Order: sequence, then structure tokens, then C-alpha cells
Amino acid sequence: MTTRRPTIRDVAQRAGVSVTTVSHTFTGNGTVAPTTQRRVRAAAQDLGYRPDVIAQGLRRNRLGVIALVSRQLDPSRPELLYDVDYFARFAGAAAMASLSRGLGLMLVSDPTGPQAAGAALASDGFIVTEPVTDDPLVAMLTSAGIPFVTVGEVPGRPPGAAGPLHVDIESGRLTTLALDHLWDAGSRRITLVTGTDRNEWNLRTTAVHERWCAYRRITPTAAHVPEGLDDRARHRAITAALGTGPAPDGIYALVSNDALAAVAVLTARGLRVPEDVRVVAGSDAESLRTAEPAISSIDLEPEELARRAVEELAARLDDRPRPDHSGRPLGRLLVRASSAP
Repeated sequence: MTTRRPTIRDVAQRAGVSVTTVSHTFTGNGTVAPTTQRRVRAAAQDLGYRPDVIAQGLRRNRLGVIALVSRQLDPSRPELLYDVDYFARFAGAAAMASLSRGLGLMLVSDPTGPQAAGAALASDGFIVTEPVTDDPLVAMLTSAGIPFVTVGEVPGRPPGAAGPLHVDIESGRLTTLALDHLWDAGSRRITLVTGTDRNEWNLRTTAVHERWCAYRRITPTAAHVPEGLDDRARHRAITAALGTGPAPDGIYALVSNDALAAVAVLTARGLRVPEDVRVVAGSDAESLRTAEPAISSIDLEPEELARRAVEELAARLDDRPRPDHSGRPLGRLLVRASSAP
């Protein structure tokens, strides 16, 4: 039986400090009180934690390699990715964009997590997808002075405060695009279905949905379904979310599995899609294209997101001005049978 390697998060929890403080203690960046440093080092010794000195040494020179951390990846459940276009399209495009700039791309687990490879921290920089509120990886990279770009904003910043360098995923505009489409098709009781991770996609979509409903003078209805559920648990969650009262006549579900589960639940109740309920998903997938009826979705254009992320990071690594990505908005609505007027 193997024992899980202790992580920087474990040390922070045991010492009663933040991940940033642990990182400062071992990298020498920032200022940490001597008593706190001793507590952190004692916690690390008790747990058997060792900072990766090889990675720290390698970081003194450029390797020509950048790391990609995708929060969509769950190594324990790889089947969740088989149907999803976004990750494969993003990773492939990021690899090609990196090669065109003389860089290699390395796919790595979150360095603050239990399955992290310590050598990943030797990378010249990081692309981090789906950053969350109080993200420990963002804190660690900031503390260690490692350049990084996030895909989507880091939530939780004070109003007006500048956040880390990021690529805009345009959650607000795309939410409005999907909701306006449902409204124009005739839906008036629209339910939003999001995940529970505290990332920009979930949080901003929820906020924009509430403002959109206020503008339309309708009561906002939303359900929040955990991302990691299996199909049976997801079906139960969607069934509970839709309740036993009047059914919605429109659903905007951010992930494909939630959209498919909603169609299944509604069909079991004797409702027809799109005649009784129109459905749009917030990210495209093969299962949506082959469903009966085919389900409308948002194409997030992950290839272009990846290209922009690599451009942003490469410019930062070379100390060049940021590239101008203001010319074309990203994302488009793919209208299929599930939301036809």
C-alpha cells in the first residue's frame, strides 16, 4: 500500500498558515516572521514534506518549457473527458502555439495537489485554466515569482483591484447570448444550471443571469450541480433541481452532462424538447451533436483561447508588451433542434 506524498497544502493546514506563507518560507520570497518560519518547517518535517530543490535550481535558467494545468482533468475519472471537446481542442492548440514560438508544452497536475510532479515548478511559466476563489496554485506561483496566465479571471478580487494576467473567456457576453436566444425563441421560465466550483464561469454566469432576469422582469431560477457527480447522482440532482412544480420552458446548462440529464428528466415527465422546453448547453460536446434532438450549445473556441494564452505568457517571459486581443470576441452560439423557435 502506497502512502500519499504530503503537499504544500498539507503543510499549510498543519502549521495554520496560508499556502503563500509556506511557499515564502521555502523560496525566500516575501517576508515571513522567524517564529512562523519555524512552525512551517516543523510542520513540514513532521509530515515528511520536502520542497523540490531540483525544480528550484532549474528555475534559475530558462528551459524553453511551459506547463499547462487544466482543472478539468480528474485522473481518477478519465472517462469524463471522452465526450468533451474543450480540453482536447485547447491542449492541442496550446501545444502547437507553443511549438511555433520555440517552446515545449508540458501537461501537469496542480503542483499544490497530491499527484503533483515537483519538477513541474522548473517550467518557465504556467497556463492555469479555471482558477477559483483563493486559488492555492495562483497564490503559490505569485509567491514564487513564477510567470503565469490564467484562462478566465481569478474570482474574489476587491472591486477595482488588478488581478493576475488572464485571457478573457467572455462568460458574461456568452451567457447573455444564450439567454437572449431562449427568450427570442419564446421561453419565459428559464432555469440556469451551473456547477459548484467557485470559478469565473460559474460565478459570473450566475450573476449575469440574475441581472438578465431583473432586466426581463422575471424571477431568476437556478440550480447548482457539483461537477464530479456520476451519471446516476447527476440525474438525481437535476431531478431535484427541476422540482415537482411547473416545469421551465427554457434551460441553460453550462456543461453537456447537465444538459443531457435535464433532457432525460423532462422527457420522463412527458415534456417535449423543443416544443415544451428549449435547451442550450454552455459548452459543446459530441454527445450534444448526436443527441435526439441535437442540443444547441456555445462553442467556446478553445483553440483561440489557447493561442491567446500562449501568446500572453510568451510575451511576459520575453518581457514584451502584451498582445492586443481586443479585435474579435470569442465564442459563438450553435443553434440546433433543441432550441429551434
